[in-house]
Amino acid sequence: MTRIKMAGRIFLNVAFILSLPVMVMAGKLDPMGEIPHPADNPGTPAKIELGKKLFFDRRLSGDGTMSCATCHDPQQGFGDGLDISQNYPTTRNWRNAPTILNVAFVNHLFHDGRSATLEEQALVPMMSAFEMNQNLDYVEEEVRSVPEYVDEFTVVFGDGDITRQRIGMAIAAFERTLVSRDTQLDRVLQGEKNVLSPEAEKGYALFTGKGRCTQCHYGVGLSDNSFHALQVKENPEHLTDPRIAATRRFVAKINGYAEYRTLAEDPGRYLMTKSSEDWKAFKTPTLRDIAITGPYMHNGVYANLDEVIEFFNAGGGEGNSALQPLHLTGEEKQQLRTFLEQGLAGAPIEFSYPKIP
Repeated sequence: MTRIKMAGRIFLNVAFILSLPVMVMAGKLDPMGEIPHPADNPGTPAKIELGKKLFFDRRLSGDGTMSCATCHDPQQGFGDGLDISQNYPTTRNWRNAPTILNVAFVNHLFHDGRSATLEEQALVPMMSAFEMNQNLDYVEEEVRSVPEYVDEFTVVFGDGDITRQRIGMAIAAFERTLVSRDTQLDRVLQGEKNVLSPEAEKGYALFTGKGRCTQCHYGVGLSDNSFHALQVKENPEHLTDPRIAATRRFVAKINGYAEYRTLAEDPGRYLMTKSSEDWKAFKTPTLRDIAITGPYMHNGVYANLDEVIEFFNAGGGEGNSALQPLHLTGEEKQQLRTFLEQGLAGAPIEFSYPKIP
């Protein structure tokens, strides 16, 4: 802080103060630990295997063409590699499919945080008119009609009663096992030396320092589990595809937004809270395995990490109050990308596809 002495009095240089960046306390980084399971839904081996089968079972969609794995593909970092998530035939989704890697450490599900638990979240896409478009009463009867499933539900839950709640519990138990372990960052945080390459080491220093990444990306999941209005630009396709417009208006309508028919942008978390500060606010995503989970942002508008880094380096989108320019040099941007690609990449998950009954 500078001071100006005039006629024996000291004045604070207000202009100088206002030019300083707003500093937010950085969060603590934690290595990967044990997977948390809710007390009312422990992840037993039999339940996890049942959940895996349901996760890949196309019966859970209205026309039998989609499963949970359609949009959360093991070969695509448990996303789908598309800017806008896949959809039920003749409709269009309007948001990007987030990875479910490390979802066990997430407190709010979906980009707008509309579900508080994985058990609840697992059922929402099944019911969605533009996702799996299925009736949950019918799902219960479909699964109940399969003898192998009745036997497995009996083993897992003590009887063969197949309900939507138990379906959600089994799928959630499986999803919690999808954990990105043994990253270079984990090893550094556990005290191991000489883990990062020289370029990644410089990127790590930027990640925790000048780049201000740990102000929102911290903890085990590298996310503050909060929501921020960064003014990410609209995906141009959203503005021209009438099917996306229909989806946008539909979601706004069922969430009580009165002016849904003239809505031309994604309001984000506002539709859940109706709070003006949540207009176009979206959940902070995990950065674990970020190199394989693009495209990026809630609408997939950025195809690669270079574009994402440039967005944050510029201080976010026009009019946002959450970010300020970082003033990274070209070399520093490259170093930061190297750390994101190398330092946050987990060991391959040992995975085998289930046999669907």
